[in-house]
Amino acid sequence: MTAPRFRYVIFGLLVTVALVNYIDRGAISYAAGPITAEFGFGKSAWGQVLGFFGYGYMVGALVGGWLADRLGPRRVWLCAGAAWSVLEIASAFAGEIGIGLFAGSALTGFAVVRVLFGFTEGPAYSTINRAIADWAAPEERGFAVSLGLLSTPLGALLTAPVSVGLLTLTDSWRTTFIVLGAAGLLLLVAFHRLFRNAPEDHPKVTAEELDHIRGVDEPRGPEAAAQPGVRIPAWAFFRSRTLLLNAVGYFAFMFVNFTILTWVPKYLQDQFGFSLGSLWYLGMVPWIGACVTILLGGRISDRLRRRTGSLRVARNALAVCSMAATSLCFLSIPLVHSAAGVLTLMAVGNALNSLPNAVFWSVIIDTAPSRAGTFGGFTHFIANIAAVAAPTLAGYLAGRWGYHSIFVAAGVATAVGMCAMALIRPGYLGRSWAAPVSPAPGEKTAA
Repeated sequence: MTAPRFRYVIFGLLVTVALVNYIDRGAISYAAGPITAEFGFGKSAWGQVLGFFGYGYMVGALVGGWLADRLGPRRVWLCAGAAWSVLEIASAFAGEIGIGLFAGSALTGFAVVRVLFGFTEGPAYSTINRAIADWAAPEERGFAVSLGLLSTPLGALLTAPVSVGLLTLTDSWRTTFIVLGAAGLLLLVAFHRLFRNAPEDHPKVTAEELDHIRGVDEPRGPEAAAQPGVRIPAWAFFRSRTLLLNAVGYFAFMFVNFTILTWVPKYLQDQFGFSLGSLWYLGMVPWIGACVTILLGGRISDRLRRRTGSLRVARNALAVCSMAATSLCFLSIPLVHSAAGVLTLMAVGNALNSLPNAVFWSVIIDTAPSRAGTFGGFTHFIANIAAVAAPTLAGYLAGRWGYHSIFVAAGVATAVGMCAMALIRPGYLGRSWAAPVSPAPGEKTAA
């Protein structure tokens, strides 16, 4: 008999909140036209505006993962969600803030607001990983992680029609940001009512489902088990070859992701002359396949784990093959000169890029589940250097060598990530950390 599946309600809730998170961060790319025209930003300056988000995002991911382990994901989500929604609204007035408070510099105003906005959005995926480490059974971790990460391509896909629709209906990029921020605040009300940090705390989780989540009476897999009696120091992350190289692999994924998210709308307008009205559907094209492959990747990884019993096959092999194909797709874009050909290669490449997305987060849970939040934060911090590097470098490359050079950079970054993922050893932290703590009253020690 199949165990009840209330946990999937929680996974769905996490996807929804993260979806809003992603739409909020991507909306500015579709407002590029009116913002650059109003404040006189060139390509390089616009690249900086898009990159400012990443500076705060890196730090927010780092702090958010640590806080999720310390305070629990529920509190972190509520505080961060309220803050990023307010700052999304503040983004509507970023230029005026800079002109009024920072010596007439609209660019400085965008820098301040976007850095703070990135900081508050940063905890999202580290916190999701902490929640999934508590709510997902070991045998379904890959798929559960992929569900949480579905918000990345789905959010990017929906950003196009939502942003273009709001910009068209309101005829105001400022109103667009205000509406999106208000929607985020409303969603937090539902999150507050439904979410709990652990299945043990939720009245709708049955004893049968809880046993399934905790793996009671099920054979131990190759991944590390959560061990409440063992403390793993935070600095163990930096002594683990697996976790460091996994972060490099995730950086490559994020580089491609942010290149497409931030520059493709303007690229399509400048290179092929598409209007804002046509971007509502053209902006979706690179993300359609990714919405499927991000879920498929988690399923494939879990199936490979069950059939082979090898995490290296389930995680490494899937990541390496997918990233090799991704690199080839993006390196081929400069050889194609039609919009249809470019969009096809971009869509296929991005779909392949998303296939191993769940792997990066699963490796963290496989290797150190009790530190999933903190180590997820470290990983996210390293990976989201791409949130700064990709849009900023793209602005420089596009201004100096043309738009095709940004896709070459994406292909090279993915090739580097592929090499890193070939060398990881999932489930192996590097040594056995044995600093047992005293069991709580009534708690049995592990045999």
